[in-house]
Amino acid sequence: MPLNRRKFLKKSAVTGAGVALAGAVGAPAAQAVEARKGHRPVKRYALTVMGTTDLHGHVFNWDYFKDAEYTDAAGNAQGLARISTLVNAIRKEKGRANTLLLDAGDTIQGTPLTYYYAKVDPITAKGGPVHPMAQAMNAIGYDAVALGNHEFNYGIETLRKFESQCDFPLLGANALDAKTLKPAFPPYFMKKFHVHGAPPVKVAVLGLTNPGIAIWDKAYVQGKLTFPGLEEQAAKWVPKLRSMGADVVVVSAHSGASGTSSYGDQVPYVENSAALVAQQVPGIDAILVGHAHLEIPELKVTNTASGRTVVLSEPLAFAERMSVFDFELVFERGCWRVESVAASVRNTNAVADDPRITRLLKDEHDVVVAYVNQVVGTATETLTTVEARYKDAPIIDLITKVQEDVVKAALVGTQYASLPVIAQASPFSRTSEIPAGEVTIRDLSSLYVYDNTLVAKVLTGAQVRAYLEYSANYFVRTPAGAVVDTEKLTNANNRPDYNYDYVSGLRYDIDIAQAEGSRIRNLTYDGAALDDAQQFVFAVNNYRANGGGAFPHVASATEVWSESTEIRTRIAEWVTAKGSLDPKEFASVDWKLTREGTPVF
Repeated sequence: MPLNRRKFLKKSAVTGAGVALAGAVGAPAAQAVEARKGHRPVKRYALTVMGTTDLHGHVFNWDYFKDAEYTDAAGNAQGLARISTLVNAIRKEKGRANTLLLDAGDTIQGTPLTYYYAKVDPITAKGGPVHPMAQAMNAIGYDAVALGNHEFNYGIETLRKFESQCDFPLLGANALDAKTLKPAFPPYFMKKFHVHGAPPVKVAVLGLTNPGIAIWDKAYVQGKLTFPGLEEQAAKWVPKLRSMGADVVVVSAHSGASGTSSYGDQVPYVENSAALVAQQVPGIDAILVGHAHLEIPELKVTNTASGRTVVLSEPLAFAERMSVFDFELVFERGCWRVESVAASVRNTNAVADDPRITRLLKDEHDVVVAYVNQVVGTATETLTTVEARYKDAPIIDLITKVQEDVVKAALVGTQYASLPVIAQASPFSRTSEIPAGEVTIRDLSSLYVYDNTLVAKVLTGAQVRAYLEYSANYFVRTPAGAVVDTEKLTNANNRPDYNYDYVSGLRYDIDIAQAEGSRIRNLTYDGAALDDAQQFVFAVNNYRANGGGAFPHVASATEVWSESTEIRTRIAEWVTAKGSLDPKEFASVDWKLTREGTPVF
């Protein structure tokens, strides 16, 4: 009896049922190979599992922010249209009936294309469009996709609508209904691969998502969904899948392999736990890794309980790579056994776009290109983020100025209206530029690449000081007199640029010759030394407000206001209202790097 996907999804949201689909009868290439081992025939089967992750809305090799073909110094190419070409080639080589295509999450957020169909022409509207990522992934023929944390950025309604438009399940064994503690999405997908002359090979795919969703998208999921640890849920589900007859167990995990977390101890589960899952949970053959945006062709982890090797692979991000797992199975003692697994990555820069995908989504692409090229104002001079990591740059001051103005207006008439408003912002991009002359939506979008929203919290002077000290850990300690290399000055302890914050409305020095925790010097507000007891309203993005980056005090601080409009949209509104983008209206040098009192630059 054919599976009615829409009925199943409705049921799975309540019961957490898994997905079980039977594969087509194998092509001749799928027939078991009989080899002679003495006088006993040995049946073998070869299975290929392909995997992508962190697609972030990249359908084409196009940079919407530069309005041009994507290019970088490494020669990478991007987009599902390229992935489709790779997939077609492998299916032709191996036989489609012997392949599986998976993804490890972060699909519907990350480009103006995905923003447009979430917010401008939303898929949730009555009679609304089919999401471009659903169209592309359906056409390519994905079998299953794990939920990523960015799937929740636009709210559960948008995610559920996207889910209903997909011809494949969105898996999340550790995305639980907060009340029933049952899976709110299908935990697994199972498929039979028929082999001539032998029992079918049963392959189970377990989907796991990131516990950090509870922090990063708290406004959408609190009280509705809960996200326990990957290791805990894998330990629960893998034995079930084996008892259901799975010969092969693959995990698609939106979780990196480093064993680290960006949110400190705010959540009692590890953010990047894919390798820990491999190490701690027996019965897993391979893990498609996501979330960390790294290229890991093959990582072998020994399971401590079974002693067996688990093979991991992570295919970078943005459809720049595709992981390929080649499984060799042998039929022994009445069952299939995985004899070997080898993983590698394929580079999408080696192939051209699949014209079928290009034709399918040309209209949606063209609409978004026109949208981002709308002119909203003019700039009196060029603004750039090139030096924004280590110098107070006017282009970042624009972000803090907009956030200050929005929060001040929102608090008029409230008990907090008399408190001074300060704001944070991060140098997200090293290449963003707003050129002199006409300013477009894409110029402003390239400055603020995330779909963050604005929150207002109350902090004391002492808490702000601690916040700044934590932020200053971004810089590598550099003694006075030592040569300063700007390429090696930042990202201490592998901290990403988006976890370094400016704070507006204050003046301070960052002494990079000092040890962590004692770098903030000459901290003043309104011309006087900062009073530790002074209260401020802190305009902060929702990622940081909910604990992203593990900055001190902010997650637990009193929240006095928040909204669902993206900061990027607020910047565009501000520029549109002004008509002119003049640094004299928003820029000031509030901080600088020093060494023992002497400015670095």
